[in-house]
Amino acid sequence: MPYAFCEQIGKEIRDISDDIPFEIPDSWEWCRLSDLAIKEIKRGKSPVYADSGSALVFAQKCNVKTGRINITLAKYLADSVISKYPQEEYMQDRDIIVNSTGTGTLGRIGLYSDRDNPNNLPLVPDSHVTIVRVCKSISQYIYYILKWYQPYLEESGEGSTKQKELKADRIKELFIPIPPLAEQHRIVAKIEELLPYIERYGKAEEHLTTLNTTFPEALKKSILQEAVQGKLVPQNPDDEPASVLLERIRAEKQELIKQGKIKKTKNESVIITRDKIPYEIIDGKERCIADEVPFEIPDSWCWCRLSDLAIKEIRRGKSPVYADIGSVLVFAQKCNVKTGGINISLAKYLVDSAISKYPQEEYMQGGDIIVNSTGTGTLGRIGMYSNEDNHDNMPLVPDSHVTIVRVCSDISQYIYYILKWYQPYLEECGEGSTKQKELKPGRIKELFIPVPPLSEQKRIIETIESIYNYCDKL
Repeated sequence: MPYAFCEQIGKEIRDISDDIPFEIPDSWEWCRLSDLAIKEIKRGKSPVYADSGSALVFAQKCNVKTGRINITLAKYLADSVISKYPQEEYMQDRDIIVNSTGTGTLGRIGLYSDRDNPNNLPLVPDSHVTIVRVCKSISQYIYYILKWYQPYLEESGEGSTKQKELKADRIKELFIPIPPLAEQHRIVAKIEELLPYIERYGKAEEHLTTLNTTFPEALKKSILQEAVQGKLVPQNPDDEPASVLLERIRAEKQELIKQGKIKKTKNESVIITRDKIPYEIIDGKERCIADEVPFEIPDSWCWCRLSDLAIKEIRRGKSPVYADIGSVLVFAQKCNVKTGGINISLAKYLVDSAISKYPQEEYMQGGDIIVNSTGTGTLGRIGMYSNEDNHDNMPLVPDSHVTIVRVCSDISQYIYYILKWYQPYLEECGEGSTKQKELKPGRIKELFIPVPPLSEQKRIIETIESIYNYCDKL
């Protein structure tokens, strides 16, 4: 049958069996922390600081997060107020410190040692720390007990979020399990023997946590790097060459130009390869671009500029006039969210009176690639719009802060991944002041695009998406 624990305060005796946190050996006893203290458990005073002086003030920042004491962070106490501090209020070797205010520091436990104070200056606590002083023979053990209580104390603050404080009574009333003194010393010795291993394990766990957090994104970047260089999937000699695909795209663009649906690209570029060296031909003039293309590609691939793949001019949308309600939505860069998805619920309505200013080709289409083009932290971000993102199927136009890249639907997914690979580069291509940086469409148009055969593009996409799905589950 379990023991019943009772506590007597004055003449009142009450059962505290449900209050104590756990069972202890028969040779141990329970007591309140206040019953062990040889000085009242309380906070220090609000100090008057000085640029120099003969005493220091211990603030909670001196009780650093790593569990160590840093007296170099202490400020001087004004000599004029030293007389207000009785001798017992000065900090002593083995005093236990409990940070008692402030989110992120409240409840933190520290143990002061004279060795922390190499200049041996008198030290008084300020009003944000509580001092617990017990007999030196048990101070190290009590320190470890309070370290065990630290998570509880961190949650015991009262008051508003910014002004939380840990009242001294919460500390005084803590139940302390007391072993025999010799056993306390053995416990302390064993803890200190194991602490270096625990610290090493903690660092290893922290490193593993960081690795688990960063690994999926690092793997995605690595996969993109392999994909754009033709190293992700094997080449198939039976695939239709990329050069044939590019000829077909050029023919499709010429037909759209004849129909008046798009304008002819100025300074149209054609990139050829001789002896594995790329050359660009513009207006009949040929030049070597071996030092400009970012890497080598397989023989069955071709280089081209992004503008030569686009079936609509690569440009930003218009500055919109918004309305509380309407029949058309405006796609802003905030709709191209950081996680790589599209959130149309963030789009605002376009005023109906402005709809006539938007020709049909300016309306967004499934497969359009979005490049955020202004703003620190969002500039260069790549997204891909799908009709499935637009649950209400409302017409959608881009605003002046996003650039739209529209290519043939059969290559749009591949080009999206190529631009995702280019995203870190585009993020650094903003021009203008820090707050007003913008990514000009010309920077996007001139990007070199490695073009594989269409069949290989599909294999690349399948492999990327398979690995991405795996990464998202990590």
